[in-house]
Amino acid sequence: MAIKYKTNVLALLKNNGYTTYKLRKEKILGESTLQKMRTNILLSWAELNTVCTLLNCQPGDIVEFIPDEPIESQAE
Repeated sequence: MAIKYKTNVLALLKNNGYTTYKLRKEKILGESTLQKMRTNILLSWAELNTVCTLLNCQPGDIVEFIPDEPIESQAE
């Protein structure tokens, strides 16, 4: 099972006026959270909540589930 980003979240934030400098300076998101997004590590629920609030979107707008293998194969 894999959950991956659909898009570059940092680019979306920047397009909405939230540069990494602004996010850090105003203590909206910390450097460790920004680094997670840079390296495609999934965010915590609290971090994801903050990003979705800033972007006015749903989690499914920025992440997607990609199954490893079909469920039928797992039953055998």
